[in-house]
Amino acid sequence: MSGGGSVSFLEIQPSELAFPFEIMRQSSCSMQLTNKTDHYVAFKVKTTNPKQYCVRPNIGVVLPGSTCNVTVTMQAQKASPPDMQCKDKFLVQSVVAENGVTAQDINAAMFNKEPGKVVDEFKLRVVYVPTTMPNPIPEESELGSSTPSFSQENGIDHSMTPLSVSRSSAETAKEKPSEATSVISKLTEEKMSAVQQNQKLRQELELLRKESSKTGGGFSITFLFVVGLLGIVVGYILKRT
Repeated sequence: MSGGGSVSFLEIQPSELAFPFEIMRQSSCSMQLTNKTDHYVAFKVKTTNPKQYCVRPNIGVVLPGSTCNVTVTMQAQKASPPDMQCKDKFLVQSVVAENGVTAQDINAAMFNKEPGKVVDEFKLRVVYVPTTMPNPIPEESELGSSTPSFSQENGIDHSMTPLSVSRSSAETAKEKPSEATSVISKLTEEKMSAVQQNQKLRQELELLRKESSKTGGGFSITFLFVVGLLGIVVGYILKRT
C-alpha cells in the first residue's frame, strides 16, 4: 500500500518528511510508527538516496498498541536545489511478525513479497523547509534616530570627536587673549608703580642734592644709597618693558 496517513499494520505520522533546509548544516525530522493491531509488527525503512540520509532505527519491532519513533537525519548540502524541490522518497515496509520477535531477528527475507504474504508499504516524500535567517544589516526604516552610526565603535561615537575638539580649541583660543590681557595689565601696573617710585626717588635725590649744596660737603652715604637704588629700579623697568 502507499500514500495516506495509515496502513493496515502501522499508523505513520507525519505523511511527509519536512527538513529545515540550511546550506552546510545537517537537519533532522522524525516519524512515529504506531501499531494498532494485536500482533507484533516488524518494519524496515528504505530511501531512494541512502547516502544522503541516516535513519535510526531503520529496522525494528513495534509491539501491539505501542509507538516507535524513527529519526531521519539529512546530511549537510553544499547548495540549494532548484526551487527548493526534492525528489527523494522514503518507503516504510511492515509485516506481521511472531510474538516475542526482536530487532535482531529481523532479516531481509521477512519483507519479500510472496504469495499469501502481506507486506504493507507506506511512501513518504521529502520536503525542504527554508529557514529564515535574520538580516545582519537592518533596513533603513528600522534604524530610527537612536541607531548608532557606522562610525560608532566600542560604545564611542567617533562622529562627535571633531566637534569636541573644535569646541575645545575655541575655548582655548578665548582663554589665551584673556591671559595675555591679564599679563599686560599686570605689567602696566608694575611699570606705573616703578615710574611713581622713580619720580619719588628723583624728588628725594633733588632734595638731598640741595641739602648737600647748602652744607658744602660731599655726597653722604644716604645720597649714594639712594642713587644706587634708583639705578636698580630704572634697570628693572628697562628690563621688563
